[in-house]
Amino acid sequence: MSKIAMKPLADRVLVEAAPAEEKTAGGIIIPDTAKEKPQRGKVVAVGTGKKDEPLTVKVGDTVLYGKYAGTEVSIDGRDLLIMRESDIFAII
Repeated sequence: MSKIAMKPLADRVLVEAAPAEEKTAGGIIIPDTAKEKPQRGKVVAVGTGKKDEPLTVKVGDTVLYGKYAGTEVSIDGRDLLIMRESDIFAII
């Protein structure tokens, strides 16, 4: 994983979403139109936090977030999500 040329501000975090599932547990291939949007990903960059509120997540953490969390951005050919740390539910 190469370093990202973007630094999020304050309590924002850049997350690279995990790939969508290609098959069901039973082996059925899922077409692109039916794939669920992933709700987990890896943190690739973090902001500095807010005054008196340091960030809990760090680069490299795998996190769970809401289905509609974040804004999609493309940086250096990678599709990423930028979101507030409060949009993250858990570190797994």
